[in-house]
Amino acid sequence: MTQTSPSLIYRRDGHIARIHFNRPEALNAIDAAMARDFKAACTAISTDPEVRVVVLSGEGRAFIAGGDIKEFQADAAGVAATLIDPLHEGVLLLSGLRAPVIASLRGPVAGAGFSLAMICDLAIAADDTRFNLAYCNLATTSDLGASWTLPRVVGLRKATEIALLSGTIDAAEALRLGLVNRVVAKEELEEQTEALATRLARQAPIAMGKMKKLLRESFANDLATQLAAERQSFAECARTADFAEAVDAFLGKRAANYTGR
Repeated sequence: MTQTSPSLIYRRDGHIARIHFNRPEALNAIDAAMARDFKAACTAISTDPEVRVVVLSGEGRAFIAGGDIKEFQADAAGVAATLIDPLHEGVLLLSGLRAPVIASLRGPVAGAGFSLAMICDLAIAADDTRFNLAYCNLATTSDLGASWTLPRVVGLRKATEIALLSGTIDAAEALRLGLVNRVVAKEELEEQTEALATRLARQAPIAMGKMKKLLRESFANDLATQLAAERQSFAECARTADFAEAVDAFLGKRAANYTGR
């Protein structure tokens, strides 16, 4: 399954869905067309039961270098409707997936690109990756959930520094802060991303989705509520065919074959 537009390529290979931003001449800066295509790809993924992993990546030497500044100049008042609304709808769809979402990062990761990377469940970065939240440099505030994700990832004080000072963060510092899960040589990024996606695609999809949900909701729960949620989630997983397969495979000393049921 492949859906291609000038600004974005979406395809599914087996259980791995891929959203590839495709404006390399503009460092994949997001314009209105890309925002619409992103929402369409996220909608397709959210309705496809075969998707077990999602990978976001960018063509050329950048992941996403923010929004297209030319569009801001042409229609500043319309940016919320033409760019932010479809992007936010797509982000909500991605964050609600049971499938883990991987950000495969290289080069500039700025503004909306930084925000989108943070909404992903996992991030792997090439060693040439550079992060900058950048919004305050344009006299504006964040979108795509950065004000929600960043304090949860690095803590409020560090998030405030990153947001207000808009300094550049290299790959090594991003790893230290927990902005990414691993850093690899830039020539190995695609191979390492594929290895991670393939490994996740072999996992039990129902359990992964429920684990994601438990982790994300934990910030709003007290311990007693979280313990109850864990008990309920375990009981639901225990009734699945995948759980029975996992137990049988463990006792039989063989690899499990999960069906998502």
